Amino acid sequence: MKKDNNQQAIIGAGSALVDVLIRLKDDSLLEKFGLPKGSMTLVDADLSAQMKLAAAALNSSIETGGSAANTARAIAEAGGQCGYLGKISDDEYGRFFKEQFEKIGISNHLYYSCTPTGNATALISPDAERTFGTFLGAASELTADEISDEIFENYRILHIEGYLVFNEDLIEGILKKAKSKGLLVSIDMASFNVVEAKLDFLKRIVKEYVDIVFANEEEAKSFTGLEPMQAVAEIAKQCRIAVVKIGKEGSLIQSAEQFLKVKTPQVKSVDTTGAGDVYAAGFLLGLTKGFSLESCGVLGSLMASKVIQVFGAKIPDSEWPAILSKMDKMS
Repeated sequence: MKKDNNQQAIIGAGSALVDVLIRLKDDSLLEKFGLPKGSMTLVDADLSAQMKLAAAALNSSIETGGSAANTARAIAEAGGQCGYLGKISDDEYGRFFKEQFEKIGISNHLYYSCTPTGNATALISPDAERTFGTFLGAASELTADEISDEIFENYRILHIEGYLVFNEDLIEGILKKAKSKGLLVSIDMASFNVVEAKLDFLKRIVKEYVDIVFANEEEAKSFTGLEPMQAVAEIAKQCRIAVVKIGKEGSLIQSAEQFLKVKTPQVKSVDTTGAGDVYAAGFLLGLTKGFSLESCGVLGSLMASKVIQVFGAKIPDSEWPAILSKMDKMS
Protein backbone atom coordinates (compact mmCIF):
# COMPACT_ATOMS: atom_id res chain seq x y z
CA MET A 1 0.00 0.00 0.00
CA LYS A 2 1.31 3.42 -0.90
CA LYS A 3 1.45 5.94 1.94
CA ASP A 4 1.08 9.62 1.19
CA ASN A 5 3.24 10.96 4.01
CA ASN A 6 6.34 10.06 5.97
CA GLN A 7 7.48 6.52 5.20
CA GLN A 8 9.85 6.62 8.18
CA ALA A 9 7.32 7.34 10.93
CA ILE A 10 6.83 5.02 13.88
CA ILE A 11 3.75 4.89 16.11
CA GLY A 12 3.88 3.48 19.62
CA ALA A 13 0.80 2.01 21.29
CA GLY A 14 0.52 1.16 24.94
CA SER A 15 -0.52 2.15 28.42
CA ALA A 16 -0.06 5.89 28.84
CA LEU A 17 1.35 6.18 32.34
CA VAL A 18 3.25 8.55 34.55
CA ASP A 19 6.19 6.88 36.30
CA VAL A 20 6.74 7.69 39.96
CA LEU A 21 10.41 6.80 40.40
CA ILE A 22 11.49 5.88 43.92
CA ARG A 23 15.05 4.98 44.88
CA LEU A 24 15.07 2.25 47.55
CA LYS A 25 17.63 1.84 50.32
CA ASP A 26 17.00 -1.93 50.35
CA ASP A 27 14.45 -4.43 49.02
CA SER A 28 12.25 -4.61 52.12
CA LEU A 29 9.39 -2.74 50.43
CA LEU A 30 9.34 -5.30 47.62
CA GLU A 31 8.89 -8.03 50.20
CA LYS A 32 6.27 -6.02 52.10
CA PHE A 33 4.08 -5.63 49.04
CA GLY A 34 4.83 -9.07 47.54
CA LEU A 35 6.40 -7.72 44.35
CA PRO A 36 8.80 -10.08 42.52
CA LYS A 37 12.02 -8.18 41.97
CA GLY A 38 12.46 -7.05 38.38
CA SER A 39 8.83 -7.66 37.48
CA MET A 40 5.78 -5.60 36.55
CA THR A 41 2.78 -6.30 38.77
CA LEU A 42 -0.65 -4.78 38.20
CA VAL A 43 -2.07 -3.16 41.35
CA ASP A 44 -5.30 -1.38 42.20
CA ALA A 45 -5.60 2.27 43.18
CA ASP A 46 -5.50 1.52 46.91
CA LEU A 47 -2.31 -0.55 46.75
CA SER A 48 -0.70 2.01 44.47
CA ALA A 49 -1.42 4.70 47.06
CA GLN A 50 -0.10 2.49 49.89
CA MET A 51 3.17 1.93 48.05
CA LYS A 52 3.72 5.65 47.55
CA LEU A 53 2.86 6.36 51.19
CA ALA A 54 5.31 3.72 52.42
CA ALA A 55 8.06 5.27 50.29
CA ALA A 56 7.17 8.90 51.06
CA ALA A 57 10.45 9.57 52.87
CA LEU A 58 12.57 8.33 49.95
CA ASN A 59 13.87 10.30 46.95
CA SER A 60 11.33 10.35 44.13
CA SER A 61 10.52 12.06 40.85
CA ILE A 62 7.97 11.76 38.03
CA GLU A 63 8.24 11.43 34.26
CA THR A 64 6.17 10.10 31.39
CA GLY A 65 6.08 6.34 31.44
CA GLY A 66 4.79 3.18 29.87
CA SER A 67 7.02 0.95 27.80
CA ALA A 68 5.91 2.05 24.31
CA ALA A 69 5.74 5.66 25.50
CA ASN A 70 9.39 5.47 26.60
CA THR A 71 10.27 4.15 23.15
CA ALA A 72 8.30 6.88 21.39
CA ARG A 73 9.94 9.59 23.49
CA ALA A 74 13.45 8.38 22.71
CA ILE A 75 12.68 8.16 18.99
CA ALA A 76 11.40 11.75 18.99
CA GLU A 77 14.36 13.02 21.01
CA ALA A 78 16.66 11.40 18.46
CA GLY A 79 14.95 13.34 15.69
CA GLY A 80 12.69 10.56 14.44
CA GLN A 81 9.11 10.99 13.28
CA CYS A 82 6.87 9.43 15.90
CA GLY A 83 3.30 9.19 17.14
CA TYR A 84 1.75 7.69 20.25
CA LEU A 85 -1.59 6.02 20.89
CA GLY A 86 -3.02 5.66 24.40
CA LYS A 87 -5.68 6.74 26.90
CA ILE A 88 -5.44 9.28 29.73
CA SER A 89 -7.67 11.45 31.89
CA ASP A 90 -7.90 15.24 32.01
CA ASP A 91 -6.17 15.31 35.38
CA GLU A 92 -2.75 16.40 36.67
CA TYR A 93 -0.94 13.26 35.48
CA GLY A 94 -2.77 13.24 32.14
CA ARG A 95 -1.98 16.86 31.38
CA PHE A 96 1.66 16.27 32.34
CA PHE A 97 1.85 13.30 29.94
CA LYS A 98 0.26 15.17 27.02
CA GLU A 99 2.32 18.34 27.48
CA GLN A 100 5.62 16.47 27.76
CA PHE A 101 4.98 14.63 24.50
CA GLU A 102 3.87 17.75 22.67
CA LYS A 103 7.09 19.52 23.68
CA ILE A 104 9.23 17.01 21.80
CA GLY A 105 7.06 16.82 18.69
CA ILE A 106 5.28 13.50 19.18
CA SER A 107 1.96 13.28 17.35
CA ASN A 108 -0.51 12.44 20.11
CA HIS A 109 -3.42 10.11 19.37
CA LEU A 110 -4.84 10.26 22.89
CA TYR A 111 -8.27 9.22 24.07
CA TYR A 112 -9.85 10.38 27.33
CA SER A 113 -11.55 8.74 30.30
CA CYS A 114 -13.09 9.92 33.58
CA THR A 115 -10.93 7.33 35.36
CA PRO A 116 -7.63 8.77 36.69
CA THR A 117 -4.56 8.59 34.44
CA GLY A 118 -2.55 5.46 35.08
CA ASN A 119 0.72 5.54 36.95
CA ALA A 120 3.53 3.13 37.66
CA THR A 121 5.37 3.14 40.96
CA ALA A 122 8.92 2.21 39.96
CA LEU A 123 10.85 0.89 42.97
CA ILE A 124 14.54 1.02 42.13
CA SER A 125 16.78 -1.29 44.15
CA PRO A 126 20.36 -0.40 45.18
CA ASP A 127 21.66 -2.77 42.47
CA ALA A 128 19.75 -0.71 39.82
CA GLU A 129 17.05 -3.34 39.18
CA ARG A 130 13.58 -1.84 38.88
CA THR A 131 10.28 -3.33 39.99
CA PHE A 132 6.95 -1.84 38.94
CA GLY A 133 3.63 -1.73 40.74
CA THR A 134 1.36 -0.45 37.99
CA PHE A 135 -2.10 1.06 38.35
CA LEU A 136 -3.41 1.19 34.80
CA GLY A 137 -6.29 3.57 35.46
CA ALA A 138 -7.57 5.19 32.26
CA ALA A 139 -5.09 3.21 30.16
CA SER A 140 -7.03 0.01 30.85
CA GLU A 141 -10.17 1.44 29.25
CA LEU A 142 -8.79 1.92 25.74
CA THR A 143 -10.69 -0.22 23.24
CA ALA A 144 -9.94 -1.20 19.67
CA ASP A 145 -13.36 -0.01 18.51
CA GLU A 146 -12.63 3.63 19.35
CA ILE A 147 -9.36 3.64 17.38
CA SER A 148 -9.70 4.79 13.79
CA ASP A 149 -7.95 2.71 11.12
CA GLU A 150 -6.88 5.97 9.45
CA ILE A 151 -4.52 6.76 12.35
CA PHE A 152 -2.09 4.19 10.96
CA GLU A 153 -2.01 5.48 7.38
CA ASN A 154 0.96 7.79 7.83
CA TYR A 155 3.21 5.37 9.70
CA ARG A 156 5.61 2.66 8.64
CA ILE A 157 6.05 0.75 11.91
CA LEU A 158 3.75 0.06 14.84
CA HIS A 159 5.59 -0.61 18.10
CA ILE A 160 3.42 -2.18 20.76
CA GLU A 161 4.22 -3.10 24.35
CA GLY A 162 3.71 -6.63 25.61
CA TYR A 163 1.88 -5.33 28.68
CA LEU A 164 -1.21 -4.88 26.48
CA VAL A 165 -1.64 -8.66 26.20
CA PHE A 166 -3.72 -8.54 29.36
CA ASN A 167 -6.38 -6.96 27.13
CA GLU A 168 -6.51 -9.48 24.29
CA ASP A 169 -9.28 -7.77 22.33
CA LEU A 170 -7.43 -4.45 22.39
CA ILE A 171 -4.02 -5.68 21.29
CA GLU A 172 -5.37 -7.94 18.56
CA GLY A 173 -7.70 -5.20 17.34
CA ILE A 174 -4.81 -2.74 17.08
CA LEU A 175 -2.62 -5.29 15.30
CA LYS A 176 -5.33 -6.04 12.74
CA LYS A 177 -5.86 -2.34 12.00
CA ALA A 178 -2.12 -1.72 11.60
CA LYS A 179 -1.65 -4.72 9.35
CA SER A 180 -4.59 -3.63 7.19
CA LYS A 181 -2.65 -0.42 6.52
CA GLY A 182 0.55 -2.26 5.63
CA LEU A 183 2.61 -1.49 8.73
CA LEU A 184 5.44 -3.57 10.10
CA VAL A 185 4.65 -4.61 13.67
CA SER A 186 7.18 -4.61 16.49
CA ILE A 187 6.50 -5.94 19.99
CA ASP A 188 8.48 -5.74 23.20
CA MET A 189 7.82 -8.73 25.47
CA ALA A 190 7.70 -6.36 28.47
CA SER A 191 8.36 -8.63 31.48
CA PHE A 192 8.98 -12.32 32.17
CA ASN A 193 5.88 -12.61 34.36
CA VAL A 194 3.76 -11.05 31.59
CA VAL A 195 5.08 -13.67 29.15
CA GLU A 196 4.38 -16.49 31.60
CA ALA A 197 0.84 -15.26 32.29
CA LYS A 198 -0.15 -14.90 28.60
CA LEU A 199 2.18 -17.34 26.86
CA ASP A 200 -0.29 -19.05 24.52
CA PHE A 201 -1.83 -15.77 23.40
CA LEU A 202 1.58 -14.16 22.89
CA LYS A 203 2.78 -17.07 20.78
CA ARG A 204 -0.28 -16.84 18.57
CA ILE A 205 -0.13 -13.09 17.94
CA VAL A 206 3.61 -13.21 17.26
CA LYS A 207 3.04 -15.88 14.65
CA GLU A 208 0.06 -14.14 13.04
CA TYR A 209 0.94 -10.44 13.19
CA VAL A 210 4.42 -9.58 14.45
CA ASP A 211 7.49 -8.81 12.33
CA ILE A 212 10.00 -7.74 15.02
CA VAL A 213 10.31 -9.16 18.55
CA PHE A 214 12.34 -7.63 21.39
CA ALA A 215 12.95 -9.67 24.54
CA ASN A 216 15.50 -9.80 27.32
CA GLU A 217 16.98 -13.16 28.29
CA GLU A 218 14.40 -13.85 31.01
CA GLU A 219 11.50 -13.01 28.71
CA ALA A 220 13.01 -15.04 25.89
CA LYS A 221 13.38 -18.04 28.21
CA SER A 222 9.78 -17.69 29.39
CA PHE A 223 8.65 -17.52 25.74
CA THR A 224 10.74 -20.41 24.41
CA GLY A 225 12.10 -22.34 27.39
CA LEU A 226 15.57 -21.86 25.91
CA GLU A 227 18.80 -20.02 26.70
CA PRO A 228 19.52 -16.81 24.69
CA MET A 229 21.42 -18.27 21.71
CA GLN A 230 18.80 -20.95 21.11
CA ALA A 231 15.93 -18.63 22.03
CA VAL A 232 16.77 -15.96 19.43
CA ALA A 233 16.92 -18.65 16.74
CA GLU A 234 13.56 -20.06 17.82
CA ILE A 235 11.87 -16.66 17.92
CA ALA A 236 13.32 -15.79 14.48
CA LYS A 237 11.42 -18.74 13.03
CA GLN A 238 8.20 -16.93 13.90
CA CYS A 239 8.98 -13.37 12.73
CA ARG A 240 11.29 -11.36 10.46
CA ILE A 241 13.69 -10.06 13.12
CA ALA A 242 14.31 -11.40 16.63
CA VAL A 243 16.30 -9.49 19.23
CA VAL A 244 17.32 -10.95 22.60
CA LYS A 245 19.05 -8.51 24.94
CA ILE A 246 21.61 -10.09 27.27
CA GLY A 247 22.49 -7.24 29.62
CA LYS A 248 26.15 -6.30 29.83
CA GLU A 249 26.93 -8.84 27.11
CA GLY A 250 24.95 -6.85 24.55
CA SER A 251 22.28 -8.27 22.27
CA LEU A 252 21.66 -11.15 19.90
CA ILE A 253 19.94 -10.43 16.59
CA GLN A 254 18.66 -12.94 14.07
CA SER A 255 16.82 -12.50 10.79
CA ALA A 256 16.36 -15.68 8.75
CA GLU A 257 19.89 -17.14 8.56
CA GLN A 258 21.67 -13.91 9.52
CA PHE A 259 22.91 -13.94 13.12
CA LEU A 260 24.70 -11.12 14.93
CA LYS A 261 26.01 -10.50 18.41
CA VAL A 262 26.30 -6.80 19.18
CA LYS A 263 28.36 -5.60 22.12
CA THR A 264 27.16 -2.83 24.41
CA PRO A 265 29.24 -0.04 25.96
CA GLN A 266 30.42 -0.99 29.45
CA VAL A 267 29.16 1.65 31.87
CA LYS A 268 28.14 1.88 35.51
CA SER A 269 24.43 1.17 35.83
CA VAL A 270 22.45 3.38 38.20
CA ASP A 271 18.91 2.42 37.15
CA THR A 272 17.79 -0.02 34.44
CA THR A 273 14.36 1.61 34.05
CA GLY A 274 13.56 1.99 30.36
CA ALA A 275 16.77 0.38 29.06
CA GLY A 276 14.91 -2.09 26.87
CA ASP A 277 12.46 0.56 25.70
CA VAL A 278 15.28 2.88 24.65
CA TYR A 279 17.14 0.02 22.94
CA ALA A 280 14.00 -0.60 20.86
CA ALA A 281 13.87 3.11 19.99
CA GLY A 282 17.40 3.08 18.60
CA PHE A 283 16.90 -0.18 16.75
CA LEU A 284 13.62 0.86 15.12
CA LEU A 285 14.91 4.31 14.24
CA GLY A 286 17.88 2.66 12.57
CA LEU A 287 15.57 0.46 10.53
CA THR A 288 13.64 3.47 9.22
CA LYS A 289 16.94 5.05 8.20
CA GLY A 290 17.99 1.96 6.26
CA PHE A 291 20.80 0.97 8.64
CA SER A 292 22.16 -2.57 8.67
CA LEU A 293 20.88 -4.83 11.44
CA GLU A 294 24.26 -4.53 13.15
CA SER A 295 24.10 -0.73 13.10
CA CYS A 296 20.53 -0.87 14.42
CA GLY A 297 21.78 -2.97 17.33
CA VAL A 298 24.74 -0.66 17.93
CA LEU A 299 22.47 2.40 18.04
CA GLY A 300 20.03 0.66 20.37
CA SER A 301 22.85 -0.41 22.68
CA LEU A 302 24.38 3.06 22.68
CA MET A 303 21.10 4.69 23.66
CA ALA A 304 20.39 2.07 26.33
CA SER A 305 23.87 2.56 27.80
CA LYS A 306 23.13 6.26 28.26
CA VAL A 307 19.81 5.79 30.04
CA ILE A 308 21.04 3.26 32.59
CA GLN A 309 23.58 5.75 33.90
CA VAL A 310 20.83 8.03 35.21
CA PHE A 311 17.74 7.83 37.39
CA GLY A 312 14.65 7.18 35.24
CA ALA A 313 13.91 6.24 31.63
CA LYS A 314 14.89 9.49 29.94
CA ILE A 315 18.26 10.07 28.28
CA PRO A 316 19.71 13.39 29.57
CA ASP A 317 19.65 16.25 27.10
CA SER A 318 23.43 16.59 27.45
CA GLU A 319 23.96 13.14 25.93
CA TRP A 320 22.07 13.69 22.69
CA PRO A 321 24.74 15.60 20.71
CA ALA A 322 27.17 12.68 21.04
CA ILE A 323 24.47 10.13 20.20
CA LEU A 324 23.34 12.08 17.13
CA SER A 325 26.92 12.51 15.96
CA LYS A 326 27.51 8.77 16.09
CA MET A 327 24.16 8.13 14.41
CA ASP A 328 25.08 10.43 11.52
CA LYS A 329 28.24 8.39 10.94
CA MET A 330 26.17 5.22 10.61
CA SER A 331 24.11 6.58 7.71
